[in-house]
Amino acid sequence: MLMSNRDRPARLHYMPYSFRVLQAGDHVLCAISGQRIPLEDLRYWSIARQEPYASAALSVEAELKARAAG
Repeated sequence: MLMSNRDRPARLHYMPYSFRVLQAGDHVLCAISGQRIPLEDLRYWSIARQEPYASAALSVEAELKARAAG
């Protein structure tokens, strides 16, 4: 039986300018907001923290939190 990747979170490896799918799915969850991000809309992530973000503003927020913590 074929399994559908719809409504399943993907597991990704984030690299400069792209990502590699480690486990098939159709979305990821923003590390800050928890918002569902369809893979075709994913534009922002941290290579160092291996986290996706729903927007540039949330990416900046995550970076500021990481700098403050560390």
